[in-house]
Amino acid sequence: MGRVTVRAASVRGDSHNWEGTCRQDAMTVTRIGPPDAEMLLLAVADGLGSAKSSHFGSYRMTRQAAIKLDQEAESIFAALSAQDEGELRGIANKAIVGAVGEARIAEYEATTLHVLLVPTNADVRERVVFSVGDGGLFVLRGGRWEHGNPAGDSSLLDTRTEALPHAYRSVKSFLLRTEPGEVLLLGTDGITNPLTQKDPEFALRLAHAWGGPEIPSLSDFVWQAQTRAKSYDDDRTVICVWEEGA
Repeated sequence: MGRVTVRAASVRGDSHNWEGTCRQDAMTVTRIGPPDAEMLLLAVADGLGSAKSSHFGSYRMTRQAAIKLDQEAESIFAALSAQDEGELRGIANKAIVGAVGEARIAEYEATTLHVLLVPTNADVRERVVFSVGDGGLFVLRGGRWEHGNPAGDSSLLDTRTEALPHAYRSVKSFLLRTEPGEVLLLGTDGITNPLTQKDPEFALRLAHAWGGPEIPSLSDFVWQAQTRAKSYDDDRTVICVWEEGA
């Protein structure tokens, strides 16, 4: 899409393959808003293993969130341009509450949700992330993965993660500024947790694969997204964004 390239994959984890059960992760990649306020919307969701039908919840939440945020796109773009984090948080909570209602998410369909909005106008450098639960955003800068979440946010490693529908009033919203050449990674905990492990091999391998001079083909990306990490066998959903310089 112009100077921006997106790759996305959602794969079933080894534990579900072994058990013969379905993938509980889901994702949505789309564009929202009118031409003068257009944004790329990337969403990932991880249905909780303790909720028997959570794969339905994750699937519906990413799509309904996209629909509701599309309805608020002009307001989001204005708040993003003004760097008004409070306004963005209010819009996000309204949209997620509406999405939960429209998707009819029940306790047995509990799911996390992370949404990244990237303006297609290259002059707007701010991006916004809306998050509920574990997983989230990383940024590859100078060959190293950095947390995209606000300082002090420990939700990436919290085993008692918040989830929709009951955490619909706990949507975290934060702004970040990125530059061409940096890689954005939005993922479920199947990929974000291994990135934080003490053994850096997994993070280094993905940094080498996705931070090189060439953007991987879709087939290579799918293969690389399945890089194994010892003791991590959950479903894995990952969306990466590359932006070339002017």
